[in-house]
Amino acid sequence: MQIIWHWKQEGSFHNKGNFVDCASLVRILSKKRAPHLAQELLLEMKSEGFLPSSSTLSALMLCYADNGLFPQAHAIWEELLNSSFELNIQIVSDLMDAYARMGLFHEIIEILNQVGLRNFSLLPKAYSHAISCFGKQGQLELMEIALKEMLSRGFSADSATGNSFIRYYSTFGSLTEMESAYGRLKRSRHVIDKEGIRAMSFAYLKERKFYSLGVFVKDVGLARKDVGNLLWNLLLLSYAANFKMKSLQREFLKMLETGFRPDLTTFNIRAVAYSRMSLFWDLHLSLEHMRHEHVVPDLVTYGCVVDAYLDKRLGRNLDFAFSKMNLDDSPLVLTDPFLFEVLGKGDFQSSSEAFLEFKWRKKWTYRDLVSVYLKKHFRRNQIFWNY
Repeated sequence: MQIIWHWKQEGSFHNKGNFVDCASLVRILSKKRAPHLAQELLLEMKSEGFLPSSSTLSALMLCYADNGLFPQAHAIWEELLNSSFELNIQIVSDLMDAYARMGLFHEIIEILNQVGLRNFSLLPKAYSHAISCFGKQGQLELMEIALKEMLSRGFSADSATGNSFIRYYSTFGSLTEMESAYGRLKRSRHVIDKEGIRAMSFAYLKERKFYSLGVFVKDVGLARKDVGNLLWNLLLLSYAANFKMKSLQREFLKMLETGFRPDLTTFNIRAVAYSRMSLFWDLHLSLEHMRHEHVVPDLVTYGCVVDAYLDKRLGRNLDFAFSKMNLDDSPLVLTDPFLFEVLGKGDFQSSSEAFLEFKWRKKWTYRDLVSVYLKKHFRRNQIFWNY
């Protein structure tokens, strides 16, 4: 009550005619998990002869919903519906999100019906958001029902909605359902976006369907410039996963011929494959190419070199391998994570990431990591041979 009194003294209630806007205070109370104070605020306002504005009512409704007081939230929603206040899609979306987080999906369907009666023009966006709410929670059947209702009312699914189907089926559905959603998107003449490409690709990678991944990225179109090197990198990864080195090299050359410049992930896909296959000459050529393209190696690149040499007990030759790399740089991992989904992390990278978590040392360099790792490696091998 003291807070409310101070707000009144400072003029923080913004009087608009007979309506008062104090939505910001309600939001603060919501974050503080104090819906009872928000309710007292509403009563205090009314006792002063003021009416809450639409933004205040909306904030109070979401305050109740976010704190699990859904009957109270529903009562304010009904009040908004029956008032002269104009509904907007943000209010509708926020309420749907609150219900979705608690698994109250029937309430989302009811909101759609009520919005249709109150403001028909909001329905396309309301349906799109409802589909998103269902999809995020893995409610694929409800997502399909909402889409059918949307289409039956004469609304078309836009590109964002079509791509959301792909993402949610990639996460919660089968590969067949995911591919069906992709086919539906193509028939609607919408283009799959970058997030959709990544979602489908991760689904193929998790199932180790590398051939299907290659077919998919070629179908999307390797010439697409708007997604950078993503499609080419995924294609290269589909070959590196099974260590098809000739195919890997052939597609890499095609990538260059098409006008794409390799990035760090492109080089590291090849470097990991070369390292695992102990192809030292190819690994060195790749490092030379990186220098020529001014691509700075990261921890993954250094790991490929260290693991390859130590695996063949060529640790004494590491100085030669590092002669054209800057060991005094600060360690970073900038490679796209989908590489690790398929090929995992090498021993040097895994160990180094553990070292980097040590708080007693403020700054590491690649030189430090290599030095510590070599001591650990040789000590471990010495114990093994003594045993």
